[in-house]
Formats: sequence, C-alpha cells, structure tokens
Amino acid sequence: MEHALLAIGAALAVGLAALGTGYAQARIGSAGVGAIAEKPEVTGTIILLVAIPETIIILGFAVAAMIILLLK
Repeated sequence: MEHALLAIGAALAVGLAALGTGYAQARIGSAGVGAIAEKPEVTGTIILLVAIPETIIILGFAVAAMIILLLK
C-alpha cells in the first residue's frame, strides 16, 4: 500500500507541475505574440519568458525521482 501511495505522489508531482507549466506558457505565449506584433525587438525577451516556466516541470520531475528512489 505504501508503494502505491508513493507512486501516486510521484505522478501528482509531475502531472500537476505539467498542468501549471502549460497554463503559464499559454498565458505568456499569447501575451508575447501580441507584444511581438507591436514591438518586434522584444522577441528575445519573450522567448526567455516562455522558457522560464519549464523549470517548474523540471523541479516536478526531480521531486518525482526522489519519491521513486524511496521505493527501493
């Protein structure tokens, strides 16, 4: 039973992080396209801002890996 709960915790760590990342990137991406349409010189900044939320999923994966290591 304990292994099942750890597996569910690992899945939630990655799944919820992915949902949060997708939500953030959707908002930033749509606002970024509007900003680039008005001022093309902000393209580099917008690309950076879209990439930043991806660290959330990397941290979620790291947490899931630590949880899975507890299974052994």
